[in-house]
Amino acid sequence: MTAVPIDVDSPRPTITGRVIALHCSGASGGQWRPLGAALGRGCELLAPEHFGPEVAGSTQLSRFALADEAARSIALIDASEAKVHLVGHSYGGAVALQAALARPDRIASLTLYEPAAFHLLDDLGADGAAGFIEIAAIARQVRCAVEAGDNQRAAAAFVDYWNGAGMWAKLSSQVRKDLTRWAPKAPLEFAALMDEPTTLQDFETLDFPTLVLRGELAPTPTRLIADALPGAMDCARLEIVAGAGHLGPLTHAAAVNARIAAHVAKAETLPHRWMTRAA
Repeated sequence: MTAVPIDVDSPRPTITGRVIALHCSGASGGQWRPLGAALGRGCELLAPEHFGPEVAGSTQLSRFALADEAARSIALIDASEAKVHLVGHSYGGAVALQAALARPDRIASLTLYEPAAFHLLDDLGADGAAGFIEIAAIARQVRCAVEAGDNQRAAAAFVDYWNGAGMWAKLSSQVRKDLTRWAPKAPLEFAALMDEPTTLQDFETLDFPTLVLRGELAPTPTRLIADALPGAMDCARLEIVAGAGHLGPLTHAAAVNARIAAHVAKAETLPHRWMTRAA
């Protein structure tokens, strides 16, 4: 596949709807501030936080699942007068998929950047099995470090997998501190992403406009998932961001956010049935 360039200096579309954007693992809703600028002032952007590391010690959950994480987004969707545009990156993309399945009649559009829905690798044959082995290895490395009480080592392994070897050492001391604090949540996220029973076939009934984005340099597991989703969803298409990797919404924010804004704007021009609350 060929990476598609985009003119980030083209006129900004007019958007008036509500966008709910879900951040990646270890980040925060602040990840999406540049997206707010790309969407424009007429758009309402909500960027809810995921559960933090405190959930790792919770006695309320016998097993943490994507449905638990998606509950906050579903509540925002239910509270919206009109249908919403849903956006998700990595872990946030997998959560967005769960929210979309739970409220398919309340979604105006969906945009996913390399959703980390690792459970879908089971549907992708030998390549998927290899991708699952790869992600399971890093998940095990992170879990073992957390269980040994070495949260910094867990965070470093996580960062260097997604960003390339040596990236942890290049981060600021504050970012390393924040990620080390978050690290106990990582094994729960990996388990939720790998154990989720949803299959590719479950997405066949979704009929709202869906844009799947991935970086040209995407790692194997998320590349396979991003490439497979449009084939399972008649309403979806794939675009590849030139020069980007898994952290494209952060490293190539202008190009990624321009694509998201264009997709949302186009969805708002569709017939009124897309935008109204279902009876």
